[in-house]
Amino acid sequence: MITAAASGIGREVARAFMEAGARVEICDVDENAVAAFEKDYPEIVCTKADVTVEADVRAFFNTALERLGGLDVLVNNAGVSGPTAPVNEIALADWQRTLAVNLDSTFLCTQQAVPVMQKQGSGLIVNMASTAGLFGYPRRAPYAAAKWAIIGLTKTLAMELGPSGIRVNAICPGSVDGERIERVIQAEADATGKTAAAVRREWEGQVSMRTFVTARDVAEVILFLASKAGARISGQSLAVDGHTEGLGMTE
Repeated sequence: MITAAASGIGREVARAFMEAGARVEICDVDENAVAAFEKDYPEIVCTKADVTVEADVRAFFNTALERLGGLDVLVNNAGVSGPTAPVNEIALADWQRTLAVNLDSTFLCTQQAVPVMQKQGSGLIVNMASTAGLFGYPRRAPYAAAKWAIIGLTKTLAMELGPSGIRVNAICPGSVDGERIERVIQAEADATGKTAAAVRREWEGQVSMRTFVTARDVAEVILFLASKAGARISGQSLAVDGHTEGLGMTE
């Protein structure tokens, strides 16, 4: 089961698992994205759900688990970038919305998955953090706070659930090529008076490999964690980023 998977990283993770022979259930809040996904991948069931709403999460899990009969992997992928602004200019509603989508959704979905995995004595939970959860991130306080919290939650859950045979890991992507990062780059450009091209060059310069990563890069690491080769990996925060040297420090 993969949340917010009708587009972006989640879509690629869903496709990778399908190609590996897994039965996959996804959800997304975007009706248009859901319709497009269903057209492209009729083999995967896609449910419209807002994973910040407990009733939607329960409905998604009830329906998906009835079809799947169990749950080997949960990928908590839902997230939003949040505002780009100095902390004193961020509205409380924007702060709360960013934490709700990035953090509350992970909590709500994990609550539903744990009893199923405990009953079967196995399972993998993958939480989508970010390199923003490993570094400070100027002008992105709500996003960075949520991603740091995801890593703390992951460590705690790995300790709590390990005796039940359940592994929990966090993935920390760097800048991932796609429409979402282009929007974030433009927001940073608007906030700093730079061009989008200049911001991209600066961000690439903060990565040792001098490149952004792809959604497929992230999907492959999650597949590895779900494989026999990853069977003893838990409680980890795995960066998929080409080695980030620092965030937002170039002025």
